[in-house]
Amino acid sequence: MDSLEQKDTEATAPSVIDRYYTRWFRADMKGKPCEDHCILQHSNRLCVVTLAETHPILQNGRAIKSINYQISDCCSRLNNKVSGKSKRGGQFLTDFAPLCRITCTDETEYTIYSCIRGRLLEVNESILETPTLLLEKPSTEGYIAVILPKFEESKSITENLLSREEFESVVSKRAVAQSPPS
Repeated sequence: MDSLEQKDTEATAPSVIDRYYTRWFRADMKGKPCEDHCILQHSNRLCVVTLAETHPILQNGRAIKSINYQISDCCSRLNNKVSGKSKRGGQFLTDFAPLCRITCTDETEYTIYSCIRGRLLEVNESILETPTLLLEKPSTEGYIAVILPKFEESKSITENLLSREEFESVVSKRAVAQSPPS
């Protein structure tokens, strides 16, 4: 009987992401349909940038050819060096700052944006060696970057983002618009 109760508890226990992070979304990034981003906001203000489950990279069994953190000739997110308690030296990002470019095996290229203002603390270098992490575990090991918003902006950064309910509404409206009329 105890083992049955334990299995029920394990099945209903929320994941670490669900327990400690609030999910926010940015739909149709820069006007590109379905290029949705997800921001996981921790109670300590840290924000993890990931792909939303509706992003085209995660659809239709796509495979990733390359991930490039080199944004321009003079700007590479891999050169980001952060030090000290106040995270000095981190690159400052605006809402639409590109974080990386992902190229799929069908040669389609997607630019992933920061979605929020703040200091870039780290980029996920492990997805460079193992791009399948991005496809298999986009919210955990396959994250894109970690950003720390300014303290005074930490409450207002979510103003331009959608809650889970708002995002699901956008996705359902998109599905209705894309389905052929009967």
